[in-house]
Order: sequence, then C-alpha cells, then structure tokens
Amino acid sequence: MKKLATVEEFDLLTQADKVVFFFTADWCGDCTIIKPVMPEIVESYPEVQFIEVDRDRFIDLCGELAIFGIPSFVAFEKGQEVGRFVSKDRKTKEEIEAFIETL
Repeated sequence: MKKLATVEEFDLLTQADKVVFFFTADWCGDCTIIKPVMPEIVESYPEVQFIEVDRDRFIDLCGELAIFGIPSFVAFEKGQEVGRFVSKDRKTKEEIEAFIETL
C-alpha cells in the first residue's frame, strides 16, 4: 500500500477511479491491530487503490475531512467522496471489507 506524500498528491488521487484512503498513526493501538490484515484486503480488491495517510503528518487534511478517530477509511471516485467508514472504534477485517463492498 502506497503512503501519501503530499496534500497535492491527495488532491490528485481523489480524481482516480476508485481510491480508499486509510487514515492511521504509529501510536494508534487499533491501527496496529488492523495493519497486518490490510495487505490481504488490498489484494482482495485489485480494482481499488489504497493509500495510507499518516494522521500526524496530515493533521490539517484530517480536520478538513472530519477524521477525528482512527483507523478510518474514506473513499473517492472521480473527485467525489463516495463513502466513509470513520469512527473512533476498532475496525475488523470483515467490517472494512463490508464497507468496500458498498462502494
């Protein structure tokens, strides 16, 4: 999974066909639990581009997107937000896959 490098890259990536941004942080306990299963999820959805976003590096972007809990997921397609799985709660592999299936 590619890591977001700049806000400009974020703006460009939102224009893609299907992209899911995975908001995370190194200190986030729930994030460290889900990170090991993310490669399986990524492999299961080859039509979706997954981008990891470090919440601490992109705190202003998180504020603009109302990402107040992590891990969280926001999906874009051709410049439009098409879904979000955002909360402070721990997420399971099954919940993440169910979210992706709704896109």
